[in-house]
Amino acid sequence: MSITLKLLTSQQAINAPYSYSEYNTMLYGVAVGMGRDPFNERELDYVYERRGTLRAMPSQAITVARHNLIFEIGMKVEKMLHVEQKLSLHRPLPPAADLLADHRVLSVADKGPERGVMIETESQVRLADGTPLFDINNLYYARGDGGMGSFGSRQRQSSSMPQRQPDFVGVTQTEPNQALLYRLTGDRNVIHGDPVIARQMGFPSPILHGSCTLALACRQVLIAVCDYDNTRMKTLNTGFTNVIYPGERLETDIWIDGDIVSFRTRAPERGVVVLDHGNCQLNPS
Repeated sequence: MSITLKLLTSQQAINAPYSYSEYNTMLYGVAVGMGRDPFNERELDYVYERRGTLRAMPSQAITVARHNLIFEIGMKVEKMLHVEQKLSLHRPLPPAADLLADHRVLSVADKGPERGVMIETESQVRLADGTPLFDINNLYYARGDGGMGSFGSRQRQSSSMPQRQPDFVGVTQTEPNQALLYRLTGDRNVIHGDPVIARQMGFPSPILHGSCTLALACRQVLIAVCDYDNTRMKTLNTGFTNVIYPGERLETDIWIDGDIVSFRTRAPERGVVVLDHGNCQLNPS
């Protein structure tokens, strides 16, 4: 079935309820590498509820109010790419909360019948009492669904990367089972767990979630710049440029310019950039 512009842009969810617990927060922390050294006191605060000090990583916001806004209306999901993600935090993510969210299609940029369409979605999330918590913008490239027309105006991510050597390079050794573990945080797309389906999609093995790769970069920024203080991070934005295979080593280049941090993540053994034009704005220390 051909997807029409009217059908796509009519997709929305208002006051959608969500909740997550301290268990979800600790699972997320473990899934993205916190606590690998169980004697690291700073990382324990992200995976262990001791003394009431449990913290939520800023990137966990991506997982706590997911909605299949455009994925169940007949689009060719197997040909869809996640291109960009922008997260704006109005306050630090609590370790557990009840939430309400509004989801909508923000813009559609049609490239033509043979070239696909760019789709931007927006999620505005608040605590159950109405207190704004965070906003997320996602940009998708639906390669198999062009020719429907355009709508709205895309909110472009305008970040230029520094031209000097990075101020810090954080190294992350991903685990062979990292995608299987990260699936338990909510994104259970089979391409991240099933080798047969991954090969059918053209990959030699299951691939790591882009949002997990972003979380690994977020962890490196927390370590290198924020001294593990999750209240410092105000925004977290990136472009997804290549896939990661669980078990690969990643290097995250970080540039610090006052309260603006730029980052880029590479898979050096394959010589590819997997996150690019990453940036986050920090609250003053």
